[in-house]
Order: sequence, then C-alpha cells, then structure tokens
Amino acid sequence: MMLPHGPDQDAFEGASNSDLKAEKLKNTMSFMFETRFPQHLTTFAATEAPLQENYADCWSTLKKHFDGTPGRK
Repeated sequence: MMLPHGPDQDAFEGASNSDLKAEKLKNTMSFMFETRFPQHLTTFAATEAPLQENYADCWSTLKKHFDGTPGRK
C-alpha cells in the first residue's frame, strides 16, 4: 500500500552530479503524489485497467546503496 517511486538511473546520476539550480521542464506530463496516507488500488485498476508490463524496468540499472540489514550502514 506504500507507493515506491523515484528516478531512473540517468536521472539519478544527472541530479546527483549536477550543479543545484532551477531548471524548467518542458513538454512533460510526469507527476508524483506525496502523502502520508496508505494508497489502495481500485478493483478496476487491479483487474481491468491496461498495465505497462515493463514499468519497473526503468529502475533495473540503479545501483543498490542499501541492503536493509539491521546494524549495517
């Protein structure tokens, strides 16, 4: 019920290694929702809506920086 989100590898590297300054984005419809509340799919979204089968592939090249093991940094 929590929604993972974030940039792909190119966006992550670009943002991590560039000068911080305002930048205007044009011709895009990207957006994210930020909320402290759990999100749930509707029945339609879970069973009927068309899915983008390769959606998670955009994160496949991200380097892992956290393994979740308690006590590890």
